[in-house]
Amino acid sequence: MNTTEKVIREQFPFWEKALGSNAPTRRDDVLVYVGCGTSYYLAMSLAAYANNAGRRAIAVPGAEWLNRPSFFWPDWKNTHVVAISRSGETTETVAAARKSRENGAFVTALTVEAESSLANCSDDVVASPTHGEEGIVMSVSASLMLLLGLQMIGQTIPDKAVASARRLAEALDTSLTKRFLDRSHFVFLGGGPLFGIASEGALKLMEMSQTLTQPFHPLEYRHGPISLVDEKTAAVMLYSADQKDAEAKLVEELREKGAIVIGFGGPGDIELLVDADLSLAALIVLPALQLLGERVAQSRKIDTVSPRHLTKVVTLA
Repeated sequence: MNTTEKVIREQFPFWEKALGSNAPTRRDDVLVYVGCGTSYYLAMSLAAYANNAGRRAIAVPGAEWLNRPSFFWPDWKNTHVVAISRSGETTETVAAARKSRENGAFVTALTVEAESSLANCSDDVVASPTHGEEGIVMSVSASLMLLLGLQMIGQTIPDKAVASARRLAEALDTSLTKRFLDRSHFVFLGGGPLFGIASEGALKLMEMSQTLTQPFHPLEYRHGPISLVDEKTAAVMLYSADQKDAEAKLVEELREKGAIVIGFGGPGDIELLVDADLSLAALIVLPALQLLGERVAQSRKIDTVSPRHLTKVVTLA
């Protein structure tokens, strides 16, 4: 077991320490979730959850919010920017937070580094310590920031969610077969708040295994991308209860075209029980998707401790 896998498996005590550690945030006209890479995909899920909870929210990549905010939201007044960064040193995110505050927005740093540059230039800090051995591949920190972000919008994370996430990761690990791991085209499908997590799952597998991946909203996949499906395709479906029937029909179609499918919460060649409703599903499936990336990388004999072309903190000169 390498360090990446060790950290993925050891993340759950850090969740337990973070449960209930932060209160719901102030209510403003709009929440703007800002981040880069994994943090942006977390932002997408958090914005969807916030909107469903009666807030107004959008997710914007750090560089876009820094350089052209008016294309996303035209007024700084009563805007609450939630800047997400594991290290708190990501160049675009820190600069976007500073600019937001200068223009009158309230800024919260959502991070695992409470003494970082991002924390120091924000009005408020929401943070929880991460695993000391986490390397370049973001795993436990991503889960922690998602958990903290859900608590910021008033979502209660019950203790049983930790056990559910651990069980799901183990169930996935024991279900994976060479037939799945040997595929060369990976598709991640998820709707609503699960699209951001599908995107993160795709990113995780791509950066860990150097394999081309694609994320899509499930029913959008029929509109062109399905033309790529063949016997080299593996699909990961993150089912939503409100769209499960339609998503199951898509999975059936993908299997008919040669794809092998993991169904999180619904039918597939590998079917996995997600022991939570949609309000917690994004958090609970995340460790399993991290472990999936590690297993695909191992099948290709790729060391995820030092992934190609990547660094732990992305800074721009």
